[in-house]
Amino acid sequence: MKTRVAVIYGGRSGEHEISLRSSKSIIQAMDRAKYDISEYFITKEGKWQPHPILPEPGAHPDIDVVFPVLHGTFGEDGTVQGLLELADLPYVGAGVLASSLSMDKEMMKRVCQERGLPVVEYVTQTRASMDTVEITSRLPFPVFVKPANLGSSVGISKARDLAELEKALALAAQYDRKIIVERGISGREFECAVLGNERPEASLACEVMPSRDFYDYEDKYLLDQAKFELPARIEPEQMTELRGLAVECYRAVECEGMARVDFLLEGATGQLYINEINTIPGFTSISMYPKMWETTGLPYPKLIDRLIELALERHAAKNATKFTR
Repeated sequence: MKTRVAVIYGGRSGEHEISLRSSKSIIQAMDRAKYDISEYFITKEGKWQPHPILPEPGAHPDIDVVFPVLHGTFGEDGTVQGLLELADLPYVGAGVLASSLSMDKEMMKRVCQERGLPVVEYVTQTRASMDTVEITSRLPFPVFVKPANLGSSVGISKARDLAELEKALALAAQYDRKIIVERGISGREFECAVLGNERPEASLACEVMPSRDFYDYEDKYLLDQAKFELPARIEPEQMTELRGLAVECYRAVECEGMARVDFLLEGATGQLYINEINTIPGFTSISMYPKMWETTGLPYPKLIDRLIELALERHAAKNATKFTR
């Protein structure tokens, strides 16, 4: 029998359009001989629209496993994962804890620091109380200003002076109540894909070479001018260190299924920093997560198969746990 897979995409996040592109790519790559696919589109207003439209209110097809392709808020932050846990449905990707921890850039850094993993110095602010004096007294310019709970570089700015900092804070505050300000790192950017449950593995890393001042939303999805080096041209020991840090970051937040870990390599010091971990990385036609695994020896369709296998394995392990006396 075919495995019945429900793909959920769209959503209320600022990354809605990226979700549409990722889901289209995933659905096209899935082997129709193995899977029966049902689609659930979530509008920007949060309304669920099954495709094809189900025959009557309350009706639903049987589902063996869910593939959430919801980047950012209300999809990658543990909310949908909690819903699927309540429904006792297996699902691809990280669980509730790892999703929420990884989504919050401040909490992710706290957990990494507790594990002794290298992260860039930062200051946290809130929409209700933004203090530029605190920021400038603790961090030198330039700084990067980010919504704490969003991805795809939405709402992120580089500030070189006080005027740009104030503008950047106002922009980030449109997308989240919590804002994180990081010391600007001059150097190189890398990404590494991680896959697995209790025994995660890291792919070969790639280097991202932005066409703009930094790898922002336009550079990622609109301009098509950023360049990538896959595998990254770094010394073998640096590649080993980067892949090891990717797995340790993955374990630190208790991630399962998949994640992409992003790194910064500071030019002046040679220090490698963990920048972010993304528990539902992009799966568009230009996204590096599947490309990194393909370069490492796992083609896109086989990657989809493995992610579904991991989801079913984790659900079976969870069901071996007693929840009542």
